[in-house]
Amino acid sequence: MTVAGETEIRLMGVQARVAARVLRSLPTARKVAALAAIAAGLRVQAGVILAANTQDVEAAVAAGLPEPMVARLRLSLAALEGIAADVEAVSRVPDPVGETGPVQAQPSGIRVSTRRVPLGVLGVIYESRPNVTVDVAALALMSGNAVILRGGKETVRSNAALEEVIHAALRAQDLPAAAVQVIRDPARERMLELLKLDDLVDAIIPRGGAGLHRFCVDNATVPVIVGGIGVVHLYLDASFTRTPEDRAAAAAILHNAKVQKPSACNALDTLLLDRAALAALPDLLRPLVAEAVALRADPEALAALQAAGLPAQAATKADYGTEFLGLTLSIKTVAGLDEALDFIAAHGNHTDVILTRDPAQAARFVQDVDSAAVMVNASPRFNDGGQLGLGAEVAISTQKLHARGPMGLRELTTTKWVVEGEGAIRR
Repeated sequence: MTVAGETEIRLMGVQARVAARVLRSLPTARKVAALAAIAAGLRVQAGVILAANTQDVEAAVAAGLPEPMVARLRLSLAALEGIAADVEAVSRVPDPVGETGPVQAQPSGIRVSTRRVPLGVLGVIYESRPNVTVDVAALALMSGNAVILRGGKETVRSNAALEEVIHAALRAQDLPAAAVQVIRDPARERMLELLKLDDLVDAIIPRGGAGLHRFCVDNATVPVIVGGIGVVHLYLDASFTRTPEDRAAAAAILHNAKVQKPSACNALDTLLLDRAALAALPDLLRPLVAEAVALRADPEALAALQAAGLPAQAATKADYGTEFLGLTLSIKTVAGLDEALDFIAAHGNHTDVILTRDPAQAARFVQDVDSAAVMVNASPRFNDGGQLGLGAEVAISTQKLHARGPMGLRELTTTKWVVEGEGAIRR
């Protein structure tokens, strides 16, 4: 029922708060059943969802959106099946809600413990990817949170179709549809209203480019969890290039890191090359050139690439510290681990990788690099909620409060203190 003077966004907040009270005490089995219903609905309604998505894609192409953004927007039958499978994967992750910490008796006679509880109502703002709508809905529901979703204007039809599927599944499980709500009006004013709904929304989680994050931080009165932006580095130690097998492994990791999904936030941006490994560089990067990756290199790396007949450009200062989100790779030659660590400290905080056969180098890298995720001899593409066993993620937080790294179920909860006594009074 509409209340005079209430805006549409505020009404969504009121309804989400009511739904959150239902969800916070919901047994795990009922949450699992709700997610199963959503996954089934995605499969049954695939034709409707894909038809809406096709309209969004056609509109995006006509509007001249960059291809990486169009690629993020586009769905397929296989992609929908993957999204449904991700929902099911979330339902298999242990439910953190209700976990109780150790009970500690105090001299006063009280017994003290902590209990894990949902955050409450989430506001998630994102761009392009309609799969985020479902991933976030699944994570919010399984962690006992209600959520208000605001996608980009390019995803309006896709998100509306997905919301209908989610609402039908929730109603079929006798749960409030307002537990998951999509803001369908793409006007920026609606986003501003959400950002200032601090009496109803507990946290804002932006998922997109640096501009979106800055806008949210500058305009929100609701606490903002910043994530998903940052530069990804890979330091290649010479010890990982001494055998044909290691060179092949390094080339495969570089290819996966840059080419598998170049628009992802965990795709490689900058290769830091041990000067002692310069001779191996052309062979390592030749597969990337074959995939049309543009190479921007410092003078030493540029000379090695050009001598091997590989196309490359001289890197500028701006090429370092840049999140490319596309088929561009910057290359910086360093004297060794110390210089690599200094460079990452100045430019990183998202995902950083070392390829080395020296255990001491690996241990020091893990200890010294202050980023959301650190990888040893593995692709940075593993910095992903699904790959790390979280089922999915709301975002990858690159700040240090309240969560860091991929935000799954546990990261969407907090704790409350529980104090028990037998008529205890403070003296």
